[in-house]
Amino acid sequence: MDDRRVLERTHEDLANDVAVIASEFLSGFQKVLQINRPAVSIFGSARVSEAAEPYRDARQTAGLFAQAGFAVVTGGGPGVMEAANRGCKEGGGLSVGFNIALPHEQGLNPYVDIGMTFKHFYARKTMFVKAAEGFVIFPGGFGTLDELYEALTLIQTGKVRNFPVVLFDSDYWGEMLDWINGELLADGMISPEDVELLHVTDDPGEAVRIVVESYDSRGPASPAEPEKADAQ
Repeated sequence: MDDRRVLERTHEDLANDVAVIASEFLSGFQKVLQINRPAVSIFGSARVSEAAEPYRDARQTAGLFAQAGFAVVTGGGPGVMEAANRGCKEGGGLSVGFNIALPHEQGLNPYVDIGMTFKHFYARKTMFVKAAEGFVIFPGGFGTLDELYEALTLIQTGKVRNFPVVLFDSDYWGEMLDWINGELLADGMISPEDVELLHVTDDPGEAVRIVVESYDSRGPASPAEPEKADAQ
């Protein structure tokens, strides 16, 4: 949108925009309220095939979360997202997909019990965090990294209660972790406790254990704590 079009917008236009955004947040929160159990948000690439290792790992991990009594929340698309929703369904769990409307992307995958397609990324990302007792991050691209670093920022700044962030596939994430330690930490851009927010594993069972044990140990939030998984 060019500057002239911005200047031509009226207060009524802006009010309509705000109403649409507010409606999307409200609908998203209503979907989150339908998740009647603890949940984990699982992220990863939409571009991996059913035969790929990240797909198989995400499917197995989500199945174990379902067996542990957790709902599984994803972006609702193909690839790792489909694998996690599928594994959750196969494990008898509650499968949730928060999709995004994009001109070149897909709709919800067929393994979703509770689903919603968002227009705005920021409303969608709020629901991932609002619903979650932990994140498990499988190999992915820019979108996956966006979810990873937003979660870390919210935890680091105290905007949400601390919850585990699990990186699945040590080989995939190894170079990033080397950079975090060798540059960010070494240059004082982050603190040692910030690095400790990340857990790395190649084992589906360990990924589930980290999230479930953290949830069991935390208990309900105290009045002095920020609400679990609220947005900025």
